[in-house]
Amino acid sequence: MTPKDGSPRRPTAADGVVVVDKPAGWTSHDVVARMRWLAGTRKVGHAGTLDPMATGVLVIGIGRATRLLTYIVGADKEYTATIRLGVTTTTDDAEGETLAVTDASGVTREALSAGVAALTGQIQQRPSAVSAIKVDGQRAYARVRAGEEVELAARPVTVSTFDVHDVRTADRVVDVDVMVVVSSGTYVRALARDLGAALGVGGHLTALRRTRVGGYGLDAARTLDELAEVAPDVPIDVVSLADSARATFPVRELTTQEATALAYGQRLSAAGEPSAGTTAAVAPDGRLVALVETRDGAVRPVLVFAPA
Repeated sequence: MTPKDGSPRRPTAADGVVVVDKPAGWTSHDVVARMRWLAGTRKVGHAGTLDPMATGVLVIGIGRATRLLTYIVGADKEYTATIRLGVTTTTDDAEGETLAVTDASGVTREALSAGVAALTGQIQQRPSAVSAIKVDGQRAYARVRAGEEVELAARPVTVSTFDVHDVRTADRVVDVDVMVVVSSGTYVRALARDLGAALGVGGHLTALRRTRVGGYGLDAARTLDELAEVAPDVPIDVVSLADSARATFPVRELTTQEATALAYGQRLSAAGEPSAGTTAAVAPDGRLVALVETRDGAVRPVLVFAPA
């Protein structure tokens, strides 16, 4: 746990979530590696990869909170982005090589609005070939880098919001600033690619900032530099397990007896309770006891958090 610069090990942070404002040029794995030192533990993970060029919300789980990440990954996500019309790249973003350049200055606002509307709602999206999706056990981007041609199958995603905020034309390209809210698994650079293709001029993503993952927004995010400013003998602050769960799930407040039963993996009566999917079960003292689901007339624990 001691970094290469010889800095001493930091005290172990409490189990919980830290919302990091990821800097440009860092991979999500880079952030996790840094957080392992800042949090004083190797038990660190993230909820949803951001490409190196992207910035913004990266939800980091520490200790037992890593068990919540599977659920946070599936939350909807909000981004601000800039799409450049008139240039197509190998990666559908600014990090790839240019494939084609087309004069996009003739694209009208009406055509742009129609293209955006066609990519809003429930759509079939073909992920970028350089995505992390596995093909026969190997990441698609690894196959592309090895010289293979990769064509991934389209899959259903939901683009609940696709708003155009600004349009700028210069040197025959058109830059479009947008805000999107999308389901998990949606590729914003694929939206840029498909918008350009629909308009007949090609397109790619030049900037991407994630502003929200589920209940976690930029207002709660801290930079790695800010986290590193904490005194070396003081653990970094985290969002507690219970508050992390409250940001992600509906909550059931337990009695003391119910908390004890769930802690031992027992079921509770579901009399009069609607089936609300996964719910966070919280003890009277504020502890997160378990994640539960209501099925077949009983409240069943699907993930129990033993005391630390």
